[in-house]
Amino acid sequence: MEKVLIITGGSRGIGAATARLAAEQGYAICVNYRHDQEAAHSIVGSITQLGGRAIAVAADVALEGDVIHLFQTVDEQLGKVTALVNNAGILERQMRVEEMDAARLNRIFAANVIGSFLCAREAVKRMSTKHGGPGGAIVNVSSVASRLGSPGEYVDYAASKGAIDTLTIGLAKEVADEGIRVNAVRPGFIYTDIHASGGEPNRVERVKESVPMKRGGQAVEVAKAVLWLLSDEASYTTGSFVEVAGGK
Repeated sequence: MEKVLIITGGSRGIGAATARLAAEQGYAICVNYRHDQEAAHSIVGSITQLGGRAIAVAADVALEGDVIHLFQTVDEQLGKVTALVNNAGILERQMRVEEMDAARLNRIFAANVIGSFLCAREAVKRMSTKHGGPGGAIVNVSSVASRLGSPGEYVDYAASKGAIDTLTIGLAKEVADEGIRVNAVRPGFIYTDIHASGGEPNRVERVKESVPMKRGGQAVEVAKAVLWLLSDEASYTTGSFVEVAGGK
């Protein structure tokens, strides 16, 4: 049976690196994106040129209807999903909690938490042996921020990733006897363009001296951890976390 992988937020950064690496390992790939159609289609093109199967599907994971459409499109064009990477996530301008309004909090938690729950729900419906599925694997992209709290910068983002950690533990136990493994990676200080969303594109350069390894990480280093958790090499691993943060 072909391995079919959905990567949310797959048009850039960690998601894009994961898509390319997964394609090399024989997965059929769905690159989900919200806005950047050109980047998503560029990744799909690079995969198909090398003989892989890939599609790009626009969907805002914070919207239930979009998530349902995403999974139905994959059903029709690639087959039932066997692997999911909940990678889509946002952060906003650095600020203290005392400055945050409800609108910002709703945006952060809708994209980062509700989106992951909705995608996990649709994946479980298709993967679970309870529903006649073949099993599968889910990897959630959390963040070292869930442990560190991101004071003065992104406490809301950090809290949303704390929720992802809890989702990982709870869902892993819930579906462990239904052929589904659920794990997470906790990246930190990775060179991606998400930092620009917070108003500091060069944030990794500023903070890297506080990292024990004294450098920032690359997206492909996170992708390799994701692919290991998806693989049969991690067949007895569920409800676990791989830290990819240079020892921080």
